[in-house]
Amino acid sequence: MTYDSSALPFPQGFRSAALAAGIKPSGKTDLACVVSERACAWAFAGTRSSTAAACVTRNRQVYAGGQPVRALLVNAGNANAATGSQGARDNTDIADSLGGILNIRPHEVLTASTGIIGHLLPMDRVLGGLEHLPGELGSEAAPFASAIMTTDTRPKTASAKLSNGAVIVGTAKGSGMIHPDMATMFAFAFSDAAVDQDALRAAFPGIVSRTFNAVTVDGDTSTNDMALILANGAAGQVEMAEFLSVLESVMRGLARQIAADGEGATKLLTVRVSGAGTEAEALSAARTCCVSPLLKSAVHGNDPNWGRVIMAVGRSGAAVNIEAMTVSVQGVPVFAGRPLAYDAGAVSAAMKAEEVVFEVNLGVGQARGEAWGCDLSAEYVVINAEYTT
Repeated sequence: MTYDSSALPFPQGFRSAALAAGIKPSGKTDLACVVSERACAWAFAGTRSSTAAACVTRNRQVYAGGQPVRALLVNAGNANAATGSQGARDNTDIADSLGGILNIRPHEVLTASTGIIGHLLPMDRVLGGLEHLPGELGSEAAPFASAIMTTDTRPKTASAKLSNGAVIVGTAKGSGMIHPDMATMFAFAFSDAAVDQDALRAAFPGIVSRTFNAVTVDGDTSTNDMALILANGAAGQVEMAEFLSVLESVMRGLARQIAADGEGATKLLTVRVSGAGTEAEALSAARTCCVSPLLKSAVHGNDPNWGRVIMAVGRSGAAVNIEAMTVSVQGVPVFAGRPLAYDAGAVSAAMKAEEVVFEVNLGVGQARGEAWGCDLSAEYVVINAEYTT
């Protein structure tokens, strides 16, 4: 698995462009696209928020049509959410415009917007920027990964190679307003492998559940989050089981990067649950721990307060046999149906690492699940108190 975006090319047959269209007040790049030379098999997951943005609604409609796609257009700095019928028309117009510029059909263009909710897109700037995108097309992933960021502190990429030489390259953005139910982020994966679209779509929800829906930063779910995989087949057929396994590993890598870059985060929080009755219950217990502000605060303060794990698991809805339940912090057992003696100072020192791991066995079954979050710092409040001002 590769995570360095500085010299990461897109798979063969894909090209990308990014530029500053003036959507972000900072003047940073904020308009980007990825274009495939060939039609792509694809799978999609979008937020289940009842206030979903125009881009999610349109992509969902295109997805239902079942036809291949060729391009993805992303703008950052403006969510185009809660913008009514005008926002929906603007979203359609930018897809139509890029389709015309690239000489492809409008329904072959997917859209994604991220940023502040409740503002119409500055269409003059967006449409002006679209005209220049084809001249910026290149093979590197780094410009695209940077252009889609909002409050992220760093780009997020991951890649892996398949046995037939095909590759999967993933990019993501996400830092705040992140919680399971499609997490709150963008995650886009691209591959030159040839795969069956029906099989890909059947497997994709499970992959999303175990990766991006296992990420939480602050308990808030966005209007715009989505995950996509586009595969253009340029490198030839690959065994489907291998492809899905590698895709999940790439998306897991992206999910962990999102959690580690949570707004104000100083460390990654990982909760591994075993001994659950079902995978769904294991994931629920792990996610509830990761979103608990009490546990997140304890992690920030290097406090091995395992009682907050017991509390979070207990309200998660997962079945628990507390007499058989175990908890460990950074590999140190602290609870096994009863409190255990341990060196609190040593465990606190171990929690000063970049990643803090809690392992919990619920004592009722064989199912497992893992979730990722981050600590809760004062900087999180500062970032969100000043977000629009």
